[in-house]
Amino acid sequence: MTSAPETFLLYMRTKTCSLLFCKQEEQNMKNIALSNKSNLLEQDPYQYTLQDVEKPELFRELFPYAEVPKIAYNYRKVPMNMPEKIYITDTTFRDGQQSRAPYTTQQMVEIYKMLHRLGGPKGIIRQTEFFVYSHKDREALEQCMALGYKFPEITTWIRATKSDFALVRNIGIKETGILVSCSDYHIFNKMGLTRQQAMDKYLGIVKDAIDAGLRPRCHFEDITRADFYGFVVPFATALMRLSEDSGIPVKIRACDTMGYGVPFAGVALPRSVSGIIYGLQHHAGVPCEMLEWHGHNDFYKGVVNASTAWLYGAQAVNCSLLGIGERTGNVPLEAMVFEYAQLRGTLDGMDSRVITEIADYISRETHYELPPMTPFVGKNFNVTKAGIHADGLLKDPEIYNIFDTEALLDRPPLVAVSNVSGLAGIACWINNYYRLAGENTVSKKDPFISKMKEWIDKQYDEGRITVISDEEMVHLFEECAPEVFAKVARSKV
Repeated sequence: MTSAPETFLLYMRTKTCSLLFCKQEEQNMKNIALSNKSNLLEQDPYQYTLQDVEKPELFRELFPYAEVPKIAYNYRKVPMNMPEKIYITDTTFRDGQQSRAPYTTQQMVEIYKMLHRLGGPKGIIRQTEFFVYSHKDREALEQCMALGYKFPEITTWIRATKSDFALVRNIGIKETGILVSCSDYHIFNKMGLTRQQAMDKYLGIVKDAIDAGLRPRCHFEDITRADFYGFVVPFATALMRLSEDSGIPVKIRACDTMGYGVPFAGVALPRSVSGIIYGLQHHAGVPCEMLEWHGHNDFYKGVVNASTAWLYGAQAVNCSLLGIGERTGNVPLEAMVFEYAQLRGTLDGMDSRVITEIADYISRETHYELPPMTPFVGKNFNVTKAGIHADGLLKDPEIYNIFDTEALLDRPPLVAVSNVSGLAGIACWINNYYRLAGENTVSKKDPFISKMKEWIDKQYDEGRITVISDEEMVHLFEECAPEVFAKVARSKV
């Protein structure tokens, strides 16, 4: 039997352990909160603080300069978190001008008008940004503001310097972008600062913007080569504290400056797009409406990375018309219009036909050479040359056309006539060029089609290597079938 003293000691030990357990549970509960996103209790007690390292972290295992960059996996997968509303923002007048001859003031105004029409009544094209360094840029900004459009909202872009801030302080805008480079490649090797010095400098400029009543949008340059937990998260957390204290929303634009972002699940930071978006939300408390993605196309991942950013919680993706931008370009805005429609099941009022107007205007007015195979806007994006494909188009356009390009882009499917087009290709060219439908269409069995093919075959037998031009086809059609030509020519007029 247990003696009375032993029983008392056992009781006291049990009570002490129970009290310690309760205190531990109470401490643990301080780090547990009900998430209004997942509606679950979530525990994340760790608060990331700035790691002010002496030497730059360049992630040489991932980015060996003399070799192709590496894609490393840690198999950490994060949940999708598509925002209730998603938007497109535009950088045509900022990043889009850094790799080409500048637009004139009038060209910028005309393009802005078309962006407004493209975005529709709901303002899916939410914002556009302007430089303010030249008289021409400021004049274009003022003329666009005078139009009075709610969307795209006009914003600006500055470097994180006091002199740049002075340029936009009294210009009449509500939001400005501020360059805040966040990789050690920039902090140490370009600016010659420590991480603490860079962070202090950035926060000072952001505070100045807030004090002036502006909404700061912080462009986290080169985020896909940055120390995510050692600099990005602590800096973003500090910005969210500033936002909370001031009552002014502070946006974060995650900039994949060199196109290193990777959309695959389980990829390790800093290259994981989903990891970056999730981490900014979960570890730094950045709400989705304050989160934006800006990508480049160096590794052909511009569009899919932008879509991934949407899927994992960024409300906006930043784009440039026709993808024009630094080096390999930005995310094409027109591509994200159709990504939006595929993900949402609707264009939400966007007028996609304006895309063709924009492409034609930029090509014509600025002499920009648009690659002919560029999706949605290139000369040949819905043109087929193979005879067997032309035969399919003749029977049913859906067989070889991605969607009704005539209805959605004012671009009917076309056939380029060559030595492989066959009778079907010639008939299809006539029907599409003259937009013939129903009983007015011509057939590959019509006798004059064979006559046209004889002339075309002879051209290539004699060594021709180029496709037959539209002008040549019109002349050939008139020569081989004058009566039919006269009838369909009147319908085209």
